Amino acid sequence: MTVAGLELITRTPEATELLGSALAGLLPDGVVVALFGDLATGKTCLVRGMAAHYAGGAPVHSPTFTLVNQYGVDPALFHLDLYRLGGPEELADLGYEELFEPDGVCVVEWAERAGVLLPQKRLDVRLFHAGGDARKLVFDDRGVMPGGWEQALSAVMDGA
Repeated sequence: MTVAGLELITRTPEATELLGSALAGLLPDGVVVALFGDLATGKTCLVRGMAAHYAGGAPVHSPTFTLVNQYGVDPALFHLDLYRLGGPEELADLGYEELFEPDGVCVVEWAERAGVLLPQKRLDVRLFHAGGDARKLVFDDRGVMPGGWEQALSAVMDGA
């Protein structure tokens, strides 16, 4: 643990996907997961693992042109990519409210572009380059995660 939250290192894209799948298994319905990070820090790898949990390994790609993809049903994972948006005002025009109160989970890439429209209760994940294929992920629970989630994710990485 760090002051900012749980910090984990993944060494490969596959390990980042494994972590995403484990995370998805811990998320309660109705949660928004906000992803922050530069290009190629592993955001889509993490979402690919999350989507595998919801949709059994359906192909996952960033919805850069469609803005949102859905994986699975009842519950579903809604994957938003806000890379092309200029800011929160553009998201407001798209009717984001339903996506931020999902029947399932909503994961948002480039979440900083949603600004103040992000719900206060959410899970923030910050991704950083850590040399080569390694990535550092810092998780900050803002009141949505169940007890023991930190230990569960740490155990996945200990076994990876």
